[in-house]
Amino acid sequence: MDAEDFPTPDAEVETIAPEALKARIDAGEDLTLLDARMRADYEEWRIDGENVTSINAPYFEFLDDEVDADVLDRIPEDREVTVLCAKGGASEYVAGTLAERGYDVDHLEDGMNGWASIYEAVEVTGYDGAGTLLQYQRPSSGCLSYLLYDDGEATVIDPLRAFTDRYLDDADDLGVDLRYAIDTHVHADHVSGVRELDTAGVEGVVPAAAVDRGVTYADELTTVADGDTFDVGNATIEAVATPGHTTGMTSYLVDDDLLATGDGLFVESVARPDLEEGDEGAPDAARTLYESLQERVLTLPDDTLIGGAHFSDSAEPAADGTYTTPIGELVAEMDALTMDEDAFVDLILSDMPPRPANYEDIIATNLGQNAVDDEEAFTLELGPNNCAASQESLAGD
Repeated sequence: MDAEDFPTPDAEVETIAPEALKARIDAGEDLTLLDARMRADYEEWRIDGENVTSINAPYFEFLDDEVDADVLDRIPEDREVTVLCAKGGASEYVAGTLAERGYDVDHLEDGMNGWASIYEAVEVTGYDGAGTLLQYQRPSSGCLSYLLYDDGEATVIDPLRAFTDRYLDDADDLGVDLRYAIDTHVHADHVSGVRELDTAGVEGVVPAAAVDRGVTYADELTTVADGDTFDVGNATIEAVATPGHTTGMTSYLVDDDLLATGDGLFVESVARPDLEEGDEGAPDAARTLYESLQERVLTLPDDTLIGGAHFSDSAEPAADGTYTTPIGELVAEMDALTMDEDAFVDLILSDMPPRPANYEDIIATNLGQNAVDDEEAFTLELGPNNCAASQESLAGD
């Protein structure tokens, strides 16, 4: 059923904004969430946390006048319950049904779509280069982007199409000219915002090594090769070829202080190697990834910050709230970074998570082979990113 198909409940039900719900989670409040989506959707992607109790009771269980007692018994009567669904219609109906029975309930505004619209900018205070570096965080999918600005100029790395206006508005608010929009690679978990920003007058940049995958719009953008540099005010961004996750994977060294690694290396894991060439090509890609990490990343000074394009539920933020970590600490904590090549390859191939939802369609969209509107693009990327190898197998004791 669509959101508009649900009748308006007789009982008045308050809504809670996604940002307000996240603030309560971040503050450590004990919360109870009733997720009214189908079980398969719930298992794939839901709001979790150490202080979150999550219950799944699909909306259809509340459609009859007499709701099954077993369903109601699972819902606590002694605390507030926030009901959520995909878009907000089912959750309002379910919350109203529960309110009529005396439960203390509200429902999440716009459901999981609203949750996916949360996008927070956090300053990387550990960054010691020229200018200021912000890390954009999308908690619903763990996507990370970066905005560097200095002396009236700015650059965004790994922008998301869903937040194109946000980057432009933030640049205006900061009084800077957004000069470059740079991608690290052809993403498989979200639709890139580089083309939209380029259309808006920002210079779009993609790795030259990624063009051979079939990028249809490469001649419209700037291509970058290993060693190329961009000046942003007094800061310099250098392209560093780090293939493995994809053949065109390119990291960016921001003023010799932070390496934006895209999907090559994260603060809790390394890249999965199977999204471009599939299972058959994964072993060779894993060996390429090993070489990139050992020869291009781990040779940087130990205090160089690593900032990936994603974080998972197992990632611990730094003191400044960003998902960044000095290389030296990663080497000390992640066994995968100190193994020999054969052991590394065997490890990351042994326990890879499911591939990202709709990854083939997202890749085709980012190559320019599929044309989708903004709503379709947003829907394609809902859910977890799953661009990393298993965190459990890679971390040290």
